[in-house]
Amino acid sequence: MQKTITSIKNNVPNIDKAIISAHCHNDLGLAVANALSGLSAGVRQIECTINGIGERAGNAALEEIVMAIKTRDDLLPYETGIKTELISKASKIVSNATGFPVQFNKAIVGKNAFAHESGIHQDGMLKNRETYEIMTPESVGVKKTSLVMGKHSGRHAFKDKLSDLGYADVTDDVVQAAFGKFKILADKKKHIYDEDIVALVDDSLIIDNKINAINLKSLKVFAGTGEPQRADMTLDVFGDIKKTTQTGDGPVDAIFKCIKDLFPHDVKLSLYQVHAVTEGTDAQATVSVKIEENDRTTVGQSADTDTLVASANAYLNALNKMLIKREKKSLYKNIEPKKLKESI
Repeated sequence: MQKTITSIKNNVPNIDKAIISAHCHNDLGLAVANALSGLSAGVRQIECTINGIGERAGNAALEEIVMAIKTRDDLLPYETGIKTELISKASKIVSNATGFPVQFNKAIVGKNAFAHESGIHQDGMLKNRETYEIMTPESVGVKKTSLVMGKHSGRHAFKDKLSDLGYADVTDDVVQAAFGKFKILADKKKHIYDEDIVALVDDSLIIDNKINAINLKSLKVFAGTGEPQRADMTLDVFGDIKKTTQTGDGPVDAIFKCIKDLFPHDVKLSLYQVHAVTEGTDAQATVSVKIEENDRTTVGQSADTDTLVASANAYLNALNKMLIKREKKSLYKNIEPKKLKESI
């Protein structure tokens, strides 16, 4: 990259009047390295994405570029103007919106980016933090996981915890909904981690921001060896309570068949992904579901200690979003072009 940029600067007339931009893909895992090499050679605009998302192997990761510039200003004496303390939060927002969880060992924003397990690492950290950390977790908005919240914690303490986790501006309805889920979770789990609370709030925000036409009322799943997996489901579909029983190639397949039976629809399931919010067999599972219909795509998410319940709610969340998109498209079709432009 450096050779290419240098050649451009030496051979293109009036190049000093233009801003040179770098747009690097990560096919060989070198997108960030190439972008920073270009920066040293004269690039002043880097096209990048949060979490490095993009086609094929992705693009240059914004968080890696920004923190490389910030921590190595001796080699890269530049300013980005980015508030690095918001990087972690932005990463989570993008992950939730796309349905793609961030890998644990991802630089800067991965769950293990500031974790130290081996004895020699822990010893070095205790003696001098800078032995293995060239930046602090706080510099990118990461706070240490704590175990101070439990079943006896009150609403006020819960709200203070939300503020510490960056949710100071959520509505009282969201706080109340998340607190109710927190009390239920506290009865199931011995330890409540910050990640558990974040998952509860994100789940409540999804519900708060969408008027769901279809809601899960009850679910029973029968799974094991020797017979087909079966799901008994009750849904509230536009105010009507409907029940069904379906079998499938596994419990999740049976659950999704129940939903299609109670509310017939034709969409393509393009993503089904599960990842644990915290460690342990009692950890909450966050399920991401992506569905496609014609030119429309929606992503649904849900968290629960019961992976199957989370799966059902994630699919319903994606389906409810799809119904909203259908309504909007139908509405725009009936608006005159001029009025449509004004409404947008």
